[in-house]
Amino acid sequence: MHDDELARAIEAVVMVALEPVSPGLMAELFEEPVERVDAAAAELARTYERDRRGFVLARVAGGWRFQSHPELVAYVERFANRDVSHRLSTAALETLAIVAYRQPVSRAQIAALRGVNVDGVVRLLEQRGYIQAVGRADGPGQPVLFGTTELFLERLGLDSLAELPPIEDYLPGPEAVVELEERLRPPGD
Repeated sequence: MHDDELARAIEAVVMVALEPVSPGLMAELFEEPVERVDAAAAELARTYERDRRGFVLARVAGGWRFQSHPELVAYVERFANRDVSHRLSTAALETLAIVAYRQPVSRAQIAALRGVNVDGVVRLLEQRGYIQAVGRADGPGQPVLFGTTELFLERLGLDSLAELPPIEDYLPGPEAVVELEERLRPPGD
């Protein structure tokens, strides 16, 4: 395989790969020595850098992948967030509050407290980076347990969870509970 053909083959494979492609895998695919493939990928990376391209061929996690040039991060972030609403729905805020105050907490526990299915909301909060899996429960099925992230603290301007306001400040007092019970009681009871 000529150098130009090897470079083109590397570009083609790395372009469609979802994860970094190891030099060993490419060597196997191209039937070339690993050292030659790795050297060709490194030369491609230098060429892109010299040409000041908007992308780089980066050595990541033991393999090669294309990624946007670090100098252009502001444009990429603007593009990636162009249609994303940063506002959270009431359901998302309620779910986030449950995770913040009860963590670690499972999906089923959140659903029990909210009284509705929370799969979509939990997925959204994970995608936004506000919550993450922090372990598994010991019970049947070992459900995933969720907790808040550093991004959650950062967005709320908190240094730690200890700075969250006490939950009691947001719960109704005993007199409100008695009044609610009286209003819900059937007439004549």
